[in-house]
Amino acid sequence: MPAAEMPRAGSFLRILASYAQPHRVPLLIGTGFLVVEALFGLLLPYLGGRFVDAVLADASAGQTWTLSRILLALALLFTLQAALAILGGYLSAKRAVLIATDLRQRVFSHILRLPLPYLQEREQGRILSVLTNDVAQLSHYLSSAVVSVPPAIVTGIGSTLLMLTIDWRMALAAAAAVPLFYVLIKLVGRGLRPLSMALQEAYARVFTFEEERVHVLPAVKAFGRERVEEAGYQREVERLVDLSLRQDWRQLAIGPGMVWAGSMGVLAILWVAGDRIVGGEMTKGTIVTFLLYTALLTRPISNMAGLYGETQHARAAVDRIEALMRTPRESYGEDRPALVPRGGEIVFDAIRFAYPGRDVLFERFSLRIRPGEVIAITGENGVGKSTLISFLLRFNTPESGRVLIDGQDIAECSLDSVRGAIGYVSQQVYLLNASVRENIAFGRVGADFDALCRAARQARALEFIERLPAGWDTVIGDDGVRLSGGQRQRIALARVLLRDPAIVILDEATSMYDPEAELEFIAECQQMLRDRSVLLITHRPASLRLADRIIHLSVPQDGSVCRPRLEERSAAADTSVADRGV
Repeated sequence: MPAAEMPRAGSFLRILASYAQPHRVPLLIGTGFLVVEALFGLLLPYLGGRFVDAVLADASAGQTWTLSRILLALALLFTLQAALAILGGYLSAKRAVLIATDLRQRVFSHILRLPLPYLQEREQGRILSVLTNDVAQLSHYLSSAVVSVPPAIVTGIGSTLLMLTIDWRMALAAAAAVPLFYVLIKLVGRGLRPLSMALQEAYARVFTFEEERVHVLPAVKAFGRERVEEAGYQREVERLVDLSLRQDWRQLAIGPGMVWAGSMGVLAILWVAGDRIVGGEMTKGTIVTFLLYTALLTRPISNMAGLYGETQHARAAVDRIEALMRTPRESYGEDRPALVPRGGEIVFDAIRFAYPGRDVLFERFSLRIRPGEVIAITGENGVGKSTLISFLLRFNTPESGRVLIDGQDIAECSLDSVRGAIGYVSQQVYLLNASVRENIAFGRVGADFDALCRAARQARALEFIERLPAGWDTVIGDDGVRLSGGQRQRIALARVLLRDPAIVILDEATSMYDPEAELEFIAECQQMLRDRSVLLITHRPASLRLADRIIHLSVPQDGSVCRPRLEERSAAADTSVADRGV
């Protein structure tokens, strides 16, 4: 994200507040426990000084505290602090889980509703990195780093005030180190945010590399690319390691820098107080108390140093999350009327469309598919067959023109009702790593087993399902890897038929069938697809036999603008079109 688009500090705080809003009460309660624990902690230096006076029997201390009373008070304080720290820590840890869950759900829901072209143009690994790494980073920041701020403020202010009551000159000497802390934080922490953004980008690249190579592992093995991919992965990991070490160097330098600055402050105090201790103006217990308050004061300053670094990481995470969340979602049009399919008539009316950065693909393209008609759409690759399908499913929207189903402009209907009227079986079958039952039931929520069996029978899948080791409960692996190509497509077809759609789209749906299985499928489909409008995208002669009409899309060969032109053929008279260069 360009620097100009990065949220300013005020915007960053508003975004954090919006994320924390649903969890504000538990966060405040947990923070309250930690604040009370910090208040009790302010008593420890005082009791420590009294303990030294009691041990050394310093008569000038003028105290009547006994060792037993001091030790009992310390034991009580330690117990209370432990209990409060545990309660506050548990509430914070619980919030971390719930905030991460809530934020991850919001991001995931947004991703599901993003336009398909947006997702297709971006690497999945980068999107998943936002959903996992960035969300976890931000939830930890909200539930841990931010919660630690109020106790640190209480400790810092309380320590300073109590030091002033002991000796204002020594307190000023100790306070003189604070600007030094601030300068160190700024110098060492400078560049942490750009580093954090670069590191998160490197994580995304590694995640993408891993996800892609595992997905295409059969191709990696088939082409003998194991060593090539190992080398590529090593380069990505080495960049990640380099950025991690640079970030760690800066972060680790902050802690020792704070210790050094704190040590200088203690030495300054001892230099100021040395003569007074020797002259008896201050008891040994008092100087111990003061030094303990000085040590206590370094804790919130050190916490603030850590908070500075974590804030830079959190701001980088917010940049990426908000960039994703600002991407416009699909318009589902819940307030629009639902599409009411009747006969399944489809009309493409004067469509104009071009992909970004490319020539116009369709210019005033029109086509009518009659109710219950089976249309085969053929043509060379890139001529726009799948684009027409994407208009029907509203994956893409024409620049002008209309798509109508039964006389209703689908752009004016709710998106769920439009997609609910269409059953789509794509060439690339998308299956879950789940049981056969779950994959077919994916097509309709709440469908009973009889409906599942009916859909499987129509798709000619029931017989092979019942032969599987665990029948309907057989887990089929990622993308159905444990099934044959034809079996996967039958599962996908059954999933569509379960919805009983008015319109069915078969995009190379028989590409994985052997010739005998394809003929069986065609015979079954003639009955199964009766009374439905069907769009076939196919090159296979056997599938063309299903069609009432063949729509052939071609481009001019005279060097003019490459726009598909429509040519209709009778399927009954000519099924050899698939063999003529289509």
